[in-house]
Amino acid sequence: MTRRERVLTALAHEQPDCAPWNIELTSPEQMRVCDHLGIAPAAFFDMAGNHIEKADYNIGGATVRPGFFRDEFGVVWNRSGMDKDIGVIDEVLLKEPSLEGYAFPAPPLDAVRAASAKLLGNGRDTLKLGKIGMTLFERAWSLRGLEDMLMDFHLNQEFVRGLLERILEYNCAIIETACETEIDGFYFGDDYGQQTGMIMSPDTWRAFIKPCLARMFSRVKAAGKIVALHSCGNISAILGDLIDIGLDAYQTVQPEIYDLRTLKREFGSRLTFWGAISTQQTLPYVAPGELKRIVRETIGILGEGGGYICAPTHRVPDDVPAENIVALIEALKEQETR
Repeated sequence: MTRRERVLTALAHEQPDCAPWNIELTSPEQMRVCDHLGIAPAAFFDMAGNHIEKADYNIGGATVRPGFFRDEFGVVWNRSGMDKDIGVIDEVLLKEPSLEGYAFPAPPLDAVRAASAKLLGNGRDTLKLGKIGMTLFERAWSLRGLEDMLMDFHLNQEFVRGLLERILEYNCAIIETACETEIDGFYFGDDYGQQTGMIMSPDTWRAFIKPCLARMFSRVKAAGKIVALHSCGNISAILGDLIDIGLDAYQTVQPEIYDLRTLKREFGSRLTFWGAISTQQTLPYVAPGELKRIVRETIGILGEGGGYICAPTHRVPDDVPAENIVALIEALKEQETR
């Protein structure tokens, strides 16, 4: 099987010749691992044998001063601290529950076409997804501030609906443009969970977020393409809702939160799981041999009958020994020889 065929087989809930996998590292970890391996950072993807790659449609923005990046919506992210890839918001733009005075960006449709063409033309036999990070809720609170946004769900509901609608319009223009190309599907990033439950109540999510996601998902599904969603944390309360509106793959599955056997039993016939190798409790701490055992055990639980993409639960941070990244890659590649 090609790498793309493996992923498509797993997504169809059929048994591939081995579980597909994907390993992504934060930039400091990638530099450290590549130094350990004696390879250029650009060579890591192929060395790891990754099965999935993405065209990032969060296009635009620029560095405004060292360590500070302004994104396409005008939000400045402070990346001078430990988080060099995302950062923290430097200043809230919507200080009041109003869109007055704020100019939304125009969707960069020509750049979306160019990013898609570059991904599709790279010659790899991988599954290729378009990506919108900070899809909806995250984009809204990046503009408004997390605490105020959560209060606005209850105190300023018309403002929330108006803000989400404008974000939705922007996203749908990108989705429709990208779906005219031969990409295999879309990967959306939007965190709804924390370690012990959701950031908001399930009812609030259903009232405000679910209808917007349904509209985005429906455009992808109408084009015959795959829908994947990343959300950190425990979102078990809404997994059924996400399946109902067309979700194919859920990333990330955190084993410190979910019982993997229960998750597979309850949702495994309708949802592909992506993740489950913990960056919180496993990768930083266990010895390479134990890590390999955990990888094999996890694939045995979630990969039975397909429906699993093996991966770290998040982009791997730089507290993980390079030896463990090597052991993870070895464990995954050893599937191919069994």
